[in-house]
Amino acid sequence: MKRDDRRQQILDALVRDGAVQLDELAETFGVSKMTIHRDFDDLEGEGLLRRTRGGATIEPGSQFESDFRFRNLQGHDLKERMARAALEWVEQGMTVMVNDGSTAAVLGSLLPEKRPLTVITNNDAVMEQLKSEPGITVLALGGRYSAKYNAWVGRVTEETLAALRADIAFISTPAAGDGHVYHMDDDITRTKRRMMDAASRSVLLINHLRFDHTALHVLAPFSEFSAVITDAQPSESARAQIESVETELVIAE
Repeated sequence: MKRDDRRQQILDALVRDGAVQLDELAETFGVSKMTIHRDFDDLEGEGLLRRTRGGATIEPGSQFESDFRFRNLQGHDLKERMARAALEWVEQGMTVMVNDGSTAAVLGSLLPEKRPLTVITNNDAVMEQLKSEPGITVLALGGRYSAKYNAWVGRVTEETLAALRADIAFISTPAAGDGHVYHMDDDITRTKRRMMDAASRSVLLINHLRFDHTALHVLAPFSEFSAVITDAQPSESARAQIESVETELVIAE
């Protein structure tokens, strides 16, 4: 098997299972463990996986988030449930901010149901979905394109946000714990923060498995969100942290 074909099968297995084991891959492909190590090294260098003891994963770590292309293929049903719950916070005529992320992209596809709207976003998938929709005015945030996040970030993005105001911002995150929301990328964190600062209220979207985790950069405490929307019941500690600051917890079941 050619190297590129083998690496694509490794990526396919990561999308399907979330993690792979080095020994199993070496046996499956009939190659040495050192060959799989080299595959892991190259894919990690491209930001496509995170090395673990004896294997690799695309699950987030304190300094790693998987590529948007992977996240966009995972858990569509639960993302749609959260997006539907988020849509309940949107009223016709609003100006809505939507950040990067695959769950946010699903929300973007539903926003025409609430037209007319003005949508401010750095999420390239949302821009593509909405740019031709009648009744939707799209303000596309420019800046530096990040293929990993399929989003626009950086100084230009942040300066543009400083000159805008919105009724509501929908913010997604891969990690929340100890009463705070986190992200592993500095550029992404700053853009989310600017969106929150520019909106009258913010709503957090988070997979319930991402609670009780931290990442490198602190975004905001739970108290800065009007609501936290998740797909299933979080842990008791996470629920207590949210309820203690009187933020609404919404379970999109």
